Amino acid sequence: QVQLVESGGGLVQAGGSLRLSCAASGSIFKINAMAWYRQAPGKQRELVATIPSGGSANYADSVKGRFTISRDNAKNTVYLQMNSLKPEDTGVYYCNANSISTLLISMDTWGQGTLVNVSS
Repeated sequence: QVQLVESGGGLVQAGGSLRLSCAASGSIFKINAMAWYRQAPGKQRELVATIPSGGSANYADSVKGRFTISRDNAKNTVYLQMNSLKPEDTGVYYCNANSISTLLISMDTWGQGTLVNVSS
């Protein structure tokens, strides 16, 4: 089993910054892609950014130039640096990881979510 624990959410004023972290633990052989999703009140969950184990990150158009996703493979951790935050960035942010367990089973795991609230 793989577990993801997110941290770093909170209340911030528009124009401010937050940094989210997501640490993976458990029976991990390899982590492939990691990603951040968000779900605003009354809306569907949407992809914010994704980063493969090697290669370039991809971003939703709405966050390009403001958010940066990065990962520390030695720590099995993915980060989301969020700058120039807007009220429309408000929502619950979820970490996702596609991994292979020590039993060589492919797994898709979600974190519990962390709330980001951007006030105007």
